[in-house]
Amino acid sequence: MAVDWSISFDEKIAPEGLPNAATIEAYSKFHKASIQNYREFWAGIASEIDWFRKWDKVLDDSNPPFYKWFAGGELNASYLCLDRHVKTSRKNKVAIIWEGEPMEDGKPKDVRKLTYNDLYREVNRVAYMLKNKYQIKSGDVIGIYLPMIPELPIFMLAAARLGATFCVVFSGFSADAISERMNDAEAKIVITADGAFRGGKTIDLKSIVDQALEKTKTIRNVVVVSRTHNSVKMVKGRDDNFEDLMKGIPANVQVEPERVKSESPLYVLYTSGTTGKPKGQVHDVGGYMTLLHATMKWVFDIHDHDVYWCMADIGWVTGHSYIVFGPLMEGATEVMYEGLPVFPEQNRWASIIERYGVSVFYTSPTAIRGWIKGGEQWVKMHDTTTVRLMHSVGEPINPEAFRWLFRHVGREMIPFGSTWWMTETGGIMISHLPGLMMVPMKAGTNGFPIPGIDADVVDDSGNSQKANERGYLVIRNPWPGMPLTIFKDPNRFAEVYFSKFPKIFYAGDYAVRDSDGYFWVLGRADEVIKVAGHRLGTYELESALMQHKAVAESAVVGVPDDLKGEVPVAFVILRQGNVASEALKNELKETVRKSVGPIASLKDVIFVSKLPKTRSAKIMRRVVKAVAIGKPPGDTTTLDDEASVDEVKNAYAQLSSEVGNPAQ
Repeated sequence: MAVDWSISFDEKIAPEGLPNAATIEAYSKFHKASIQNYREFWAGIASEIDWFRKWDKVLDDSNPPFYKWFAGGELNASYLCLDRHVKTSRKNKVAIIWEGEPMEDGKPKDVRKLTYNDLYREVNRVAYMLKNKYQIKSGDVIGIYLPMIPELPIFMLAAARLGATFCVVFSGFSADAISERMNDAEAKIVITADGAFRGGKTIDLKSIVDQALEKTKTIRNVVVVSRTHNSVKMVKGRDDNFEDLMKGIPANVQVEPERVKSESPLYVLYTSGTTGKPKGQVHDVGGYMTLLHATMKWVFDIHDHDVYWCMADIGWVTGHSYIVFGPLMEGATEVMYEGLPVFPEQNRWASIIERYGVSVFYTSPTAIRGWIKGGEQWVKMHDTTTVRLMHSVGEPINPEAFRWLFRHVGREMIPFGSTWWMTETGGIMISHLPGLMMVPMKAGTNGFPIPGIDADVVDDSGNSQKANERGYLVIRNPWPGMPLTIFKDPNRFAEVYFSKFPKIFYAGDYAVRDSDGYFWVLGRADEVIKVAGHRLGTYELESALMQHKAVAESAVVGVPDDLKGEVPVAFVILRQGNVASEALKNELKETVRKSVGPIASLKDVIFVSKLPKTRSAKIMRRVVKAVAIGKPPGDTTTLDDEASVDEVKNAYAQLSSEVGNPAQ
């Protein structure tokens, strides 16, 4: 079914007065040239970063799909992020402004500011400790299970300095999730903390690690960083206190950065799929750092005077790329925070912008929808006019969420884009590019593929779709930053990403390219509802619901139907001041019918106060759907709040008891 996207999403917002304003035609011409000679193009970008030894070959494509970028080149990610800055005037520039969660009289109790020289010294000291105490060397894997404290990037950079591979596990994961990842990665050591602060709660991380190690075969040692100072069990001969280990290590100790091959693994990061065990994505050094260098300049237009804030958690790829390696490689000053952006009050995120003068802001649609629910009064409490550029990440942004942040923080005048990428891509693939050429914005779009990336929307046979025809999102050419493989499972890597369309990377997302060439990523291909043969993306239906002034957030899932195969059911969170009613339910149904068409008629609308989300703030539609059709929710190790599942379950059960099974 073709959709006239121009009716719903062709609201061009002209970039008048914005830097580097360009026409769509000008960017399209530039982009076309970059993909026609993509090897040479990326070689030019790579030459802008420091190499110990230049590459022998730009791209080794002798064994597809296992590509090696800048083969034979030698460099070090820790060197790029630290050493080259301390040799310049950036030495005493603030690198990280860290804010802890506990507050007192509306202000954070814990704030640390680390200059590039501070960070350089600490990374060298930690690298020295790892090397001499635990004999960590190139080729070893270090497990990291830390909260959002400065020691997290410090350990990542120290591992990179030694040429070791690190594997970060998000600090909200369970013991089983840790053991599964550590066993698969064959980690020798794990770095954790006594605890973490999150949402007013103290989480005992050390006891979770202790449980994990009961099922972990390769971990020999545990390093425990003090954060909450709660009492923890220490196993003699295995566990060491981080502060005790660091005593006696001189402040000026230096560890020479290992000269690693471009194609050497920098880290392994596990991503969950709909089936099978988590996939360990292996990212290299040279290609990955090249992509981050490019996107920090093009997407974020980063300058020395900027204060940059990416709200993600470092436990996810967004944090790896756009909190640790990307910003620090470019010498940026960045904000890093602990806890939740809406705790202890809804205005914490806006207060952080005001407190540190944030100028470049990277957030998520889910966060924005949460702020919408809380009300605009929380934003108005603070001066956010320092923000000059914004982007979102994590899932498709609803036009209403775009307009809300564009109005209340963007002042309806600054660049605001929705980036598309994934753990597998390493960095941003589709985005507006205010640091290169700024084309007109559209509420809800992801923009254009970045230079050097040949993205396309194809049908089931791999043929390009026409404008406004939905299809699968693919990338036709190799790119720097793509995975080397899935750790210890190359066959699965080839099967998952390159078997559906041979020689083409299959992203697993559904997308549309409109008549102007803008991409609209509609969500996962497995988040598609097939109603009477018509494929409806959950994003389309949720965007339609967001047009109603009463809706703060929604999740739409398909439930079985004898006649139509599937029918959509919406779980809706209302904005403050709105009350659930049958009349409102009918209004929402009519809103969706008018916006998407009669085929998109909602079977029912169920009002809830919370939805199951991952700790990276993505709605777990898989869990919502499982509840709605009466199946077990499956793996919920990434779930942020178990109570949300119960609420969805109870709300659906109540509806079923009142009207019979609504899916029938």
